Amino acid sequence: MVMTSDRIEKLRKLLDADPGDTFCLYALAQEYAKRGEQDEAIAWFDHVIAVEPGHAYAHFHKARSLESLGRKDDAREVLQRGLKAASAGADPKAAHELEEYLQSLGD
Repeated sequence: MVMTSDRIEKLRKLLDADPGDTFCLYALAQEYAKRGEQDEAIAWFDHVIAVEPGHAYAHFHKARSLESLGRKDDAREVLQRGLKAASAGADPKAAHELEEYLQSLGD
């Protein structure tokens, strides 16, 4: 079994070769989220969104990290931006998932 830190190290090496690789950026964010390092995960999700603003699942998982930190209002804002991005990018599946998550957060 590959340890999370090994995966992070490998992803960072890949990212050194191509700093704009959204796959690596997203994977790093996910690895940090798995480790419970939500602030670090949020920062990496922000990198993904900066490179690819329409990356709906970066918005989705950033919102999850924010919610886990008790930042529900921030999570709602991120989900709303992600919903706009998914709708603009014609990704109905992502839009539906973002909408459901947004509704689950309530008011």
